[in-house]
Amino acid sequence: MRHFALSSAVRRALISGRNSNRHGSAVVMVRPFVAAEMRHLYAGGGNGGFFYWKRMMASQPVPSTPSVGEAEEKSTEKVKSERSVVEASYWGISRPKITREDGTEWPWNCFMPWETYRANLSIDLTKHHVPKNFLDKVAYRTVKLLRIPTDLFFQRRYGCRAMMLETVAAVPGMVGGMLLHLRSLRKFQHSGGWIKALLEEAENERMHLMTMVELVKPKWYERLLVLAVQGVFFNAFFVLYILSPKLAHRIVGYLEEEAIHSYTEYLKDLDSGATENVPAPAIAIDYWRLPKDAKLKDVITVIRADEAHHRDVNHFASDIHFLGKELREAPAPLGYH
Repeated sequence: MRHFALSSAVRRALISGRNSNRHGSAVVMVRPFVAAEMRHLYAGGGNGGFFYWKRMMASQPVPSTPSVGEAEEKSTEKVKSERSVVEASYWGISRPKITREDGTEWPWNCFMPWETYRANLSIDLTKHHVPKNFLDKVAYRTVKLLRIPTDLFFQRRYGCRAMMLETVAAVPGMVGGMLLHLRSLRKFQHSGGWIKALLEEAENERMHLMTMVELVKPKWYERLLVLAVQGVFFNAFFVLYILSPKLAHRIVGYLEEEAIHSYTEYLKDLDSGATENVPAPAIAIDYWRLPKDAKLKDVITVIRADEAHHRDVNHFASDIHFLGKELREAPAPLGYH
């Protein structure tokens, strides 16, 4: 039986040799296989031929336990294949290994550890800019009018309200930063840091949205509403900022005051038990450096503090314009959250 198995293996090698002109690669693949089988045959002694014949005659190959070297090789190939999905070796672009303070791997691509911070909760939440002139009154009345349909639609569903309003709140900083960027290019002037300050505000508001989406899943009609509202608001604010930056920033300042009020009401519902105080999403814990056992109330508290800082920044920017100066003439509140 052993000689029969050996002759079968040799016969396959000879047949592959005859077809080498047509299938050159077959010889390369078969000959190592035959050699390996022959080594296995002679190494196994008398019983080797029986197991070889059994494996060759079976409908499916008998599984063999991979060696340590084969396991390591497969593991290496798996890692390489996973990396090839997101990494092009030609460009040499790859993400460095980033860890938390406790040494665990950093799980987020949308923000890095050096972009996280602890919110300043000591900020005065009661500040209010009293309308002093015609443009101030226009801004104040505009925001109050915009609140009416919002209250009618959401009522006391503050989770849905926050999710929807954050899709709008992240627009002004992006529009203002973009227009200041283009102005800097046209006039060959520095922006005084205001481009970065406004884009930081937009990114911070976007992170509010990413957090709220983890808590409240938008329905299909809410997604349609976001498309409509964002499309209208972006274009309207774009034109407004070109025509009157002082009015644009004042409107945003009053919008942030309303956001503080909404989040305060949200906290009241959490305290009363009307809304369940669920555990904080992981993204919020890492972004605001909250305790591991943080709750929804902790998240809403730090978001409200962020809105208070945005209120101050935009009222400050509007005051600069009302003084007849440009933003670049005043220090930008970089990192002011």
